[in-house]
Amino acid sequence: MLIINPPLTIPSEPPASLAYLAAALKVNNLPCTLCDMNIEALEFLLHKTTVANDTWSKRAFNNIDKNLHALRWEKTYGNRDKYRRAVSDINRVLEISGRRCDVQLSLANYQDNTLSPLNSRDLLEAAANFESNLFYPYFSDRFETLLFRSDSTFAGFSLNYLSQALTTFAMIGYLKRHHPKIRIVIGGGLATTWLSHPRYDEPFHAIVDHFIAGKGEEPLVRLLTGRTSHVGSSGPDFTQFNKQSYLSPRVTLPVASSYGCYWRKCNFCPEKSEANPYMHNHPDQTATELDILSRHNRPMLIHFLDNAISPTTLQMLATRQQRVTPWYGFVRFNHLLADKNFCFQLKKSGCAMLKIGLESGDSRVLEAMNKGIDLQLASTALKNLREAGIGTYIYLLFGTPEEDREAAFRTMDFVLDHHLEISFLNLSIFNLPLCAREASDLEVSKFYDGDLSIYRQFVHPKGWNRGDIRRFLEKDFKRNEQIAAILLRDPPSFGSNHAPFFL
Repeated sequence: MLIINPPLTIPSEPPASLAYLAAALKVNNLPCTLCDMNIEALEFLLHKTTVANDTWSKRAFNNIDKNLHALRWEKTYGNRDKYRRAVSDINRVLEISGRRCDVQLSLANYQDNTLSPLNSRDLLEAAANFESNLFYPYFSDRFETLLFRSDSTFAGFSLNYLSQALTTFAMIGYLKRHHPKIRIVIGGGLATTWLSHPRYDEPFHAIVDHFIAGKGEEPLVRLLTGRTSHVGSSGPDFTQFNKQSYLSPRVTLPVASSYGCYWRKCNFCPEKSEANPYMHNHPDQTATELDILSRHNRPMLIHFLDNAISPTTLQMLATRQQRVTPWYGFVRFNHLLADKNFCFQLKKSGCAMLKIGLESGDSRVLEAMNKGIDLQLASTALKNLREAGIGTYIYLLFGTPEEDREAAFRTMDFVLDHHLEISFLNLSIFNLPLCAREASDLEVSKFYDGDLSIYRQFVHPKGWNRGDIRRFLEKDFKRNEQIAAILLRDPPSFGSNHAPFFL
């Protein structure tokens, strides 16, 4: 089987989904070939794009190898201006490359100005007219090389983001035209979301042979063998990846100790609306997997992909005696972080940064949303983490149905009160998930035209609409000097993927 990670995703680390699938297939003696077409296609474009005439573009083209090297060199991260210039120049080359296909392209974005990944007709058109895809010159040759070297009868695509969808279908169109006997399989986060829609009517049945929803290891083995098999517990297998090719100064490997969310109580939670189960590895199993990963791959940074690392896993990490590898990941504000000694233990374990969803600094909003976050505990945790030397990447969500303008200002006040403890900020505006059960109390309409839209528009019950929120963020929140200083630290394009390197 051939398994593909299609462009475009942030190219800072190997794709975990492919590594976990490879491990499951290996345990069952099923051969597979992995290809991260994301990093390969980006490198291809960066070296094949025609030079533009303006001064900035010429500089960006002439320095492309130098800038790629800079993002792989740790000293660059000690000079924010040099880092930003390297990212900006690489994005300039990608922007120019995208123009010929009317695509807005960067290291973190692929947006077609004529076709939408939210419309099945557009995705089918992308498959039918695959030659017009920006990445066609790359993937047409690459598929021929890969298929010549193997006898793959299945091609699988890990489709997690909207930015991957149009190119995924262009690749499928190419395979259907030139290798019609190959059976097409699609899995991943975006595929799972599509399949959870009650009105999903299988618009791709003519070109996609199998969709897999949710955690894909066991269903894929069952598809290939016709039987349920043990998928193993040795963790991901990264042996097929060139780990030095990614745009990070250290080898960063993504791992997961759980699938789904252990809290699963928040209003409008997509984990609930998509009926995703929670699966949690025993901490001892996670410890074993980390030991094997470190021994075989020698990573310099571990990225935990969990929606939230469980308290039991955090306790295991804090008390491990093995060789310390720096790590970061998502957690919830919990009682462990209110213990200063525990935070120091986490730091000793290698914890470089924690990503935490605060969402709101208003207790009424948090309670109404069933977030389970106590602001006093959050305040204590933030102070403890700073004292222990652990960075924080805090996520805020504005515009939930329970929020109003006054609540948004209370969130701003909380951030100001803790500006010394917050290393980075991520700001977003609430989108109403299509299948959210709580939406029955709201006046809703289409958010995007398209049968695959994953959100709905709604009339805010408190009149706190998106335009008002944007004005608040631009004119009030971001203009505060202390908050602006936090926002300025955020690595452009790479966000939290590169944030630990600046701590």
